[in-house]
Amino acid sequence: MAIQWFPGHMTSAKKKATETMERVDVVIEVLDARVPEAGSNPMLREMREHRQRPCLKVLNKADLADPAATKAWLDHFNSQKNVKAIAISCKKPGEAAKILKLCLPLAPHRGTVLKPLRMMVMGIPNVGKSTFINSLLKKRTAAVGDEPAITKNLQHFDLSDTMQLIDTPGMMWPKIAYESDGYLLAASNLIGRNAYHESEVASFLGDLLMTRYPALVKQRYKSANDEMDGVALIEAIAKQRGFRIRGQEFDLEKAAMTLLQDYRSGTLGRISLETPATRAEMLSISTPQPDKEQDEDQSGSD
Repeated sequence: MAIQWFPGHMTSAKKKATETMERVDVVIEVLDARVPEAGSNPMLREMREHRQRPCLKVLNKADLADPAATKAWLDHFNSQKNVKAIAISCKKPGEAAKILKLCLPLAPHRGTVLKPLRMMVMGIPNVGKSTFINSLLKKRTAAVGDEPAITKNLQHFDLSDTMQLIDTPGMMWPKIAYESDGYLLAASNLIGRNAYHESEVASFLGDLLMTRYPALVKQRYKSANDEMDGVALIEAIAKQRGFRIRGQEFDLEKAAMTLLQDYRSGTLGRISLETPATRAEMLSISTPQPDKEQDEDQSGSD
């Protein structure tokens, strides 16, 4: 099943962001370090390149990601023109403050009282933008939640006499081109739950984990073995935990949610679902999904 999610309010969010881009100096793109390319909005790149704005890519939730994969992504992004990258965890005190020091060299003509540095924070839903904003401001100003698409409007903040910040709503793009990207985003809780079935996403995640992180899976779920695919892993979790429906059949939905939550929370360990190498391999063998109209059930209303 192809996963798509483009709530109606994101159309107006794109329009406002496009208009505001003209008046900013640096774009801060917040990404989930576990899926930094799958979770990078191609519309954002088009907008900033059209205005020739430099970009600081912030790989947030780095404490949940595989350190080796994160290093590979930093090297990959830092090799790109007009782009710098850093990996942090916004929930850790002081981490977000590193961002401001990196933004100044990207716009050396700004950062004075007469010409304040104007930064715009962008990214898809649930990557931690609001947590990042609150950490910078050292108070809870932006709404924070565990579900995607909490922030719905642009918010302006004066960090100092020389720095200004604009927070934008989490913004998806109209069509996820690659089917696997939809599953990566859903597994990482970066799109609304109404857009996918947890059991299918958990099976996809299980397949990937058994291929790339079998030791971590077997450490967490003692009944797992190398011969299992995602479906078998979910069944093993249900049996191991005693998840049953009315004491009879195994509750596979609960087991699927357990696997998803253990990955999302970091309970399974530090895991990245893609690397520059696996990304390149995926692109070499995959064909983008054809354009088609999305109905209201696909788009959702979150």
